[in-house]
Amino acid sequence: MTKLSVNINKIATLRNARGANNPDVVKVALDAERFGAEGITVHPRPDERHIRYSDVMDLKDRIQTEFNIEGYPDQRYMEIIRLARPAQATLVPDPPEALTSNTGWDTLKHQDMLRDIIAELHEYGVRTSIFINPEPKFFEAAKATGTDRVELYTEPYASGYHRDKEMAVAPYVQVAHLARELNLGINAGHDLDLHNLKFLAEKIPFMDEVSIGHALVCDALYYGLENTIQMYRRQLETEN
Repeated sequence: MTKLSVNINKIATLRNARGANNPDVVKVALDAERFGAEGITVHPRPDERHIRYSDVMDLKDRIQTEFNIEGYPDQRYMEIIRLARPAQATLVPDPPEALTSNTGWDTLKHQDMLRDIIAELHEYGVRTSIFINPEPKFFEAAKATGTDRVELYTEPYASGYHRDKEMAVAPYVQVAHLARELNLGINAGHDLDLHNLKFLAEKIPFMDEVSIGHALVCDALYYGLENTIQMYRRQLETEN
């Protein structure tokens, strides 16, 4: 079954609003694992508007499932990965000032840079994933970088889901099969929620992982964190 990695950035945003340590980011991460999360994702931006450098260092020896660190691969990010040695490094192309990730890598244009970065990450023993748009032209180029996985950028799917879910998912199914042929692992993330997740999982039952934060934390306000994590995991159960 596709694994659920819980992104805890929004927990850190809530904590930072008051300047103390409530909610406790490490405790929430450990509780999320206890409640059924199969991974914890963070995106430590340079301005530390949510996850801080210190959070990563506090989490790195406490996570019992898989620790996934997202980020733009500048010198700061690479140093974080070198010190934290997470299970996975997910490379995203957004600049530091971006509100959130909003596109995937152009793996044709940035292939040489990505190849060098991924080679360094592999030296640290870290699995790599590249955030990528659902366009076939980027997948063979992604394979050439040496990455282990690709993460499908699913905002366009989420935006089109309520208008025509079959049309919205079609390009993702196409590139997922291409990734599989290229022996690339498949992750997915961005704007996935309790409405659209199950359909995606049914159409691509061989996904390795989905990373979900904003929607899951919002749902937890109503349903509670433990119940919400279980609800998301049920969306990933398929008969395939």
